[in-house]
Amino acid sequence: MARSTNTQFAVAVHVLTYLSGRTDGPPVSSAELSESTRVNAVYVRRVMGPLREAGFVRSHPGVHGGWELAAAPESINLGRVWSLLQGDDPVLGMHGPNPTCAVGRGVQQSLTLLDQGLAGALAAHLGRFSIADVLSGDVAGV
Repeated sequence: MARSTNTQFAVAVHVLTYLSGRTDGPPVSSAELSESTRVNAVYVRRVMGPLREAGFVRSHPGVHGGWELAAAPESINLGRVWSLLQGDDPVLGMHGPNPTCAVGRGVQQSLTLLDQGLAGALAAHLGRFSIADVLSGDVAGV
């Protein structure tokens, strides 16, 4: 099965859920989030940028700085998180056919349209859930 190469959404959901479970204490360092997610701290900070710009998290600089949730977990919609981090990356595993091949061009155009539809459907489905739902494990509804 093809795997998406964009793991930013999964890391974002992990981090947002992690931060949602902390109700007190100092901000959480990128190193701590890196350890929990098992990705490089630089990657964690790259994921956190769009989340900060959207008002979901805030950062505190300095030695005792770090990250904390800036919005209520029930207000952080997974569809919005997906849109922030997935960007224009395809949902389907796309390939680059020979541009001189008429069949390849047609297939690529069709796959692009299918991918756009899937991305919209995926964002709509994710939009039914929040970080609070992930924290409680209540994401089973289809």
